[in-house]
Amino acid sequence: MNLYDLLASRFPADRGAPALLLPDGEAVSYGALEDDVARTAALLIEYEVEPGDRVMLQSEKSLEALVVYLATLKAGAVFVPLNTAYTEAEVDYFIEDAQPVLFVEDAVELVGDARSRPPLAASVAREDDDLASIIYTSGTTGRSKGAMLSHGALAANALALHQAWGFSECDVLLHALPIFHVHGLFVATHCALLSGAPMAWLAKYEDAAVLKAMPDCTVMMGVPTFYTRLLANPGFTRGAAAHMRLFISGSAPLLESTFAEFEARTGQRILERYGMSEAVIITSNPLDGERIAGSVGYPLPGVELRIAGGETGVIEIRGPSVFKGYWQMPEKTAEEFTEDGFFITGDVGRQDPDGRVWISGRAKDLIISGGFNVYPKEVELILDEMDGVVESAVVGVPHADFGEAVVAVVIGRGEEAGMIAALRERLAAFKTPKRVFFVDELPRNAMGKVQKNLLREQYAATFA
Repeated sequence: MNLYDLLASRFPADRGAPALLLPDGEAVSYGALEDDVARTAALLIEYEVEPGDRVMLQSEKSLEALVVYLATLKAGAVFVPLNTAYTEAEVDYFIEDAQPVLFVEDAVELVGDARSRPPLAASVAREDDDLASIIYTSGTTGRSKGAMLSHGALAANALALHQAWGFSECDVLLHALPIFHVHGLFVATHCALLSGAPMAWLAKYEDAAVLKAMPDCTVMMGVPTFYTRLLANPGFTRGAAAHMRLFISGSAPLLESTFAEFEARTGQRILERYGMSEAVIITSNPLDGERIAGSVGYPLPGVELRIAGGETGVIEIRGPSVFKGYWQMPEKTAEEFTEDGFFITGDVGRQDPDGRVWISGRAKDLIISGGFNVYPKEVELILDEMDGVVESAVVGVPHADFGEAVVAVVIGRGEEAGMIAALRERLAAFKTPKRVFFVDELPRNAMGKVQKNLLREQYAATFA
């Protein structure tokens, strides 16, 4: 069925129950949310959005941004969210690639216009295999790839997580994540909607807002940066976390020291899980069972996981929540799947005999900074165009707040602050190097390939 219909079928019978709890104290009911979605879906159809058409959104997080996502599903179209930090040049690429029939940069205005329209009664029929969303993920060649996620894939993952993490109508989800990637948009939101539970809807993560909302919540999802910032705040005490039943972390590796400090402070163990844009959530530590620091737990029901190349190797997966392929990239899609249908994740790890999974690294030098993916090649392509730069190498190094920070090592000459400023004009802030180092040569192997592992070691203490 249409994914929206699945979500709406779990809304509470009393549509007056709260769906979103806003920071100003306003509560948005499930009935009001449902009405906004129906009227906005009608407006999309009035704008000649047809089933399978792309609707692209680059708008700040709000009630209305969530409505645009759900309305796009209801109208049978394909939702394409963009990071609000993307520059005009980056957005131009996404528009050219996805060819959306509608680009929304002000969700509040669009939904406001919709509220004067009659609602769309029935959702546009969709099959499990029909596209629901395209999520852009950076490519190692510098070209972003659009991961195609179907109604069936998102539904399967949402239902598995809802059960695995024990969600119910008694929960209140603390939602401080952005909604332009799978973590905030799909993982968090779907679990709450499938429960008919309210979400404390914060525009962004801020210590004060999170600590204010926490006593009324039961579950929090976040990136490791959220938890390191909470631990650095003296207001985050065992008492502040006493009402919470579950803290979940993902989108980047959780340091074992953060895991241990969090348990010492609160008496609770963070539940770490493993996912990616191409498959949403793949594994999770157990709700009832041992959560081990450094482990991402067990494959979700329905997910087949194997390690290619020995005891430690590249993780490959197959299952109902795996994406259909990359938008407009059939050759790249074919490269990323094995002959027997397993997706090659590019992450390196191992699996214990009991099925528990451990991630040991990333095969393609992906940097995860503050929960956001950065592929070095995209940054290097821009650096190499700059005056005075002969060659560049971009790596991630440890950072106490972001997990990893982007660092550029450049053969050539230049002025660090000016180069960073120039990069910032063309790249989102999370992709822009926090430091640029100038060298006479880069370390290479016998084949001439830059040895990024040596650069990571050399600059590992940059932010210590």
